Amino acid sequence: MIAAFAAAALAGCGFTPVYAPGGVGERLYGQIRADAPDSRDGYELVAQFEDRLGRSSDAAPYILSYHIVTESEGLAITPDQETLRYQLIGVVRYRLTERATGKVLTSGQVDSFTSYSAIGTTVATRASENDARARLMVILADQIVARLTAGAGSWLP
Repeated sequence: MIAAFAAAALAGCGFTPVYAPGGVGERLYGQIRADAPDSRDGYELVAQFEDRLGRSSDAAPYILSYHIVTESEGLAITPDQETLRYQLIGVVRYRLTERATGKVLTSGQVDSFTSYSAIGTTVATRASENDARARLMVILADQIVARLTAGAGSWLP
């Protein structure tokens, strides 16, 4: 009974699932070409973006440009000034452009953070940092996809 009421309420407000047949997610799938990555962070970001919205051809109607900035901060510092944990902060500024006209359809910025442990060997710390970077890029790519799919109704034909 409650589920039927909730479904009726959502239908009344114009709610449409993004990934439903004919939804925005389906219409965007494979239609956005992300700029080629120039770093490992860029590679991770684009890989997740393409995993969510499909890999496009070079002739895709939309182009996603992005700029990634990351910063690492020490979190857990011992009295001997040894850092045991780091926080990795990431910011991505993005812009979606229509290929045919060069018109900027939408732009914005997403940010998030992850952390990693620096306890153990140098190799273990480096592996933890690489994992944290990969996780951060997944989070940021997912935020970009969410924003694009949420706002696509205003610029998709």
